[in-house]
Amino acid sequence: MDKAEILKKVDLSLLSPTATSSEILALCDKSIAFRTACVCIPPSYVPFAKQYLGDRTPICTVIGFPNGYNTTAAKCAEAEDAIKNGASEIDMMANLTYVKNRKYEILLDEIRRVKEVCKSQILKVIIETCLLTEREKKELCSIVSDSGADFIKTSTGFSTAGATVSDIVLMRKYCSPNLKIKAAGGIKTFYRAEIMLGSGADRIGASNLIDE
Repeated sequence: MDKAEILKKVDLSLLSPTATSSEILALCDKSIAFRTACVCIPPSYVPFAKQYLGDRTPICTVIGFPNGYNTTAAKCAEAEDAIKNGASEIDMMANLTYVKNRKYEILLDEIRRVKEVCKSQILKVIIETCLLTEREKKELCSIVSDSGADFIKTSTGFSTAGATVSDIVLMRKYCSPNLKIKAAGGIKTFYRAEIMLGSGADRIGASNLIDE
């Protein structure tokens, strides 16, 4: 797989709390130039980026990020606001307090409600694999598969570790065939991205692949 082919599957990301408007514009320019899948940026920058980009590159943003313990109503409001502002893809952090308390039905309901807000827009559910047991990962594969979400995503990039090959393999085994997988966190080379895609990932979240 050549670099151009890999870049078409990359969510080019800048989620730093100190990101500047000039850095966001530079990210948008890179996304256009290298034809990445989308740019993934903080919610407050979505209107700014949409005005600059128009329809040249899809915009993704994050909700309930990075910890996921916001209320369901808050997440729904965040998603609605982001879509109104121009986002066409939403990366939502799952509420891991529900997972640790085995409140799986509540978590399933939350994801379904956010997807109802997203409608035809893409919803990716981040499960932060580094904080989960293997049993919990399998359970979340089932929940996200049943939720109507479009993707399951490994990591925020803000916790103790990012994507691993073993987690991608596990997800591909236990998720519905219709559920796509996004590998994110710590993917800094084309070689690493290609391994993730070869292991079953459909998208890559990365911030600096094109600078490799």
